[in-house]
Amino acid sequence: MPLNARPLLPWWAAVPTAVLAGFVYDWAFPDVGIWPLAFVGIALALLVQVGRSAWGGLLVGYLFGATFYLVHVDWTSRYLGPVPWLALSLFEALFVAVGGLAITLAYRWLPRGVGGRWMRLVALPALVAGLWTTREIAIGTIPYGGFPWARAAHSQALSPFAETVSWVGQLGLSFVMVFITAAVIEWVRLARWRDLRTLLPVVVVTVVAVVLPAWPTQAAGELRVASVQGNGPAGYFDERERGEVLESQVEATVPILDEEGVDVLLWPEGSVDIDPTRDEATARLLDSIAERLDDAPFVVNTVTVEGTQEDDLRFFNTSLLWRAGEGAVDRYSKRHPVPFGEYIPDRDFYMLFAPDLISLVQRGYSPGTETPVFDLGDAIAGLAICFDVIYDDVIWEGARDGAELYLFQTNNADFRGTDENLQQLAIARLRAIETGRSVVNISTVGTSQVMLADGSTIDSLPADEPGAMVTDVPLRTGATPAVVLGEWVPAMILVLSLGGLVAAGVLARRRARRATPDDEDAGPSGDEPASV
Repeated sequence: MPLNARPLLPWWAAVPTAVLAGFVYDWAFPDVGIWPLAFVGIALALLVQVGRSAWGGLLVGYLFGATFYLVHVDWTSRYLGPVPWLALSLFEALFVAVGGLAITLAYRWLPRGVGGRWMRLVALPALVAGLWTTREIAIGTIPYGGFPWARAAHSQALSPFAETVSWVGQLGLSFVMVFITAAVIEWVRLARWRDLRTLLPVVVVTVVAVVLPAWPTQAAGELRVASVQGNGPAGYFDERERGEVLESQVEATVPILDEEGVDVLLWPEGSVDIDPTRDEATARLLDSIAERLDDAPFVVNTVTVEGTQEDDLRFFNTSLLWRAGEGAVDRYSKRHPVPFGEYIPDRDFYMLFAPDLISLVQRGYSPGTETPVFDLGDAIAGLAICFDVIYDDVIWEGARDGAELYLFQTNNADFRGTDENLQQLAIARLRAIETGRSVVNISTVGTSQVMLADGSTIDSLPADEPGAMVTDVPLRTGATPAVVLGEWVPAMILVLSLGGLVAAGVLARRRARRATPDDEDAGPSGDEPASV
């Protein structure tokens, strides 16, 4: 960008465009789910950053981020009112604002420091895409473990781009999406209409991302999975008696107790509201159910407790592998409890601001440390409990430890009638493609589905109704590149993007020191007029 360049959009247009970008970007995600709009939303969000000052870049980035999150996670206000919704949305928008500033600087520094149209068509879109993805990495990491919800890739679960995640993971797909969008923007800005070679970067990346099939994992037989959606009063604020959630699960399970050949029975998160490791009657009930299914292993979820003294108790959101006559033979506790939902970090500090809301969460869950797999005898099952599914480390660890399918347990009762369960289901669908494994996603109230390794649905239950599925689920082995590369993809994006931005800034500064007034008027490379 030349020193006297103007923003692409004046303020009177940039502000409403940033807000519109937030709405359009959200429409690409479920429930609306028009996936091409993700690229439109990204394009609008990038256009408002070009040519802005540092404070201007922060402002339009914040407007885009705040609008998007306010619309996208409005389900957080369903029971607790506007305070958590506003706090989460406006806080996450700060990350988007800082990321917007970085993108603004990339648009300023790289063209100024390094001339040439191919740098504009390849290096600049790559840097912009890397900075966007770095922002997603930051949002998914800090604070308190982050909130990796609403990555750009999550909008593509049903798009032709979805299979890309088996190669580069979800963050890699986010990078690809933004690169394509930013490259189109630069091609239009340069106006090289007659030179079709300038379209090569966009065309090659798009064709590869769409045409390249998912990494092929190997078939390893089938597992007959019975999964039950009890539709009980499992919400945090639902009125219920002790054991009522368990009773609803039992009632929904009864119709399938005579099914033959069941290899495992799966219940959702929060399905057993009386700890069977501490209550003999509940243990006997689980035994009797497993016995009716020819002693099939039984995966349930409950609250477990460690410690004996009141001030020494630790609570865990725990999945148990239950076998008739043996009890809990293995366990996995939720690796990523939800901050401000399942525990309150820095409670004394936040009590100063919202004591009534903070006081609602009396019992805090500790993070688990167990390996997220169960050996079912006939297969190794990877595990994730509700929001665990959005964290890469849990999914990759399960695949590396031999998972041949995934059993996802969740409780969406607090978000009935919102987009939350469909947004989470889209993430689960991408996990199936990313790992090359079938996924059984069972919820207390829906949406519950069984998905193949290509993301297609082979069985499902309607939301807000009790029901059960008995499904022959394919098993698969072998590691996808996304699992093998794992942490290396985001690490390389992070290092190269931040390093590239710093390098661009240094080069721009050096070139500015050497430039004459005539050089500045001519622009950095002669590829565009100074007014662009």
